[in-house]
Amino acid sequence: MRGRHKTPNKQDGQMKQGQVWLGAAILATATCFGMAALAQATNPGENLDARQIPGLSADATISRHQDGKGDPNRGTVTNLPLPRFVSLKGGEGNARRGPSLSHRIDWVFRHAGMPLRVVAEFGHWRRVEDQDGAGGWVHYSLLSGVRTAIVTKDMLDLLSRPEPRANVVARAEAGAIVRLHECTVDWCRVSGGGEKGWVPKTTIWGVDPDETRD
Repeated sequence: MRGRHKTPNKQDGQMKQGQVWLGAAILATATCFGMAALAQATNPGENLDARQIPGLSADATISRHQDGKGDPNRGTVTNLPLPRFVSLKGGEGNARRGPSLSHRIDWVFRHAGMPLRVVAEFGHWRRVEDQDGAGGWVHYSLLSGVRTAIVTKDMLDLLSRPEPRANVVARAEAGAIVRLHECTVDWCRVSGGGEKGWVPKTTIWGVDPDETRD
């Protein structure tokens, strides 16, 4: 069952010395992976967005772009690329049907650090989607520019180098939320639970296929 700590079975072989098992007890894990990572709001009138979370948000220091040109690949408020990836700053965030507190809450994101894709902007609001395309409008103060990713392959090997035959330094469960570091065309370096390693880009969600990072 996803989201529960899993011990390697004997068929997998014994972990070599120096390897670390990265399961739900070590990495922040999206316990209900995918669509189930969102909980429907039981109280549409609840106002969690009014809570202020300290720290720099994903685009708190960006002001409205004033050149008068409408680039469909840029946000109308921040002039940052659209779509783009951010992460959930706190452990809970409301996704509303429209960009204001008067709109009902459709979903509540409940996993700190989960990656989200920003697809639209309006004032202090960002329309975000999860890996399944579900979501809504979230206040920008609930979002962070820290890049994370969700592991989409179970028993994923974290490798010492971006090579298929490199040594395995750790393993991660499907649904684990990891920190995103460097990325090449085909590989990304991720970390969690004090461990860091390379994984194929196709095994995580939270980075564009053609995106590279230094």
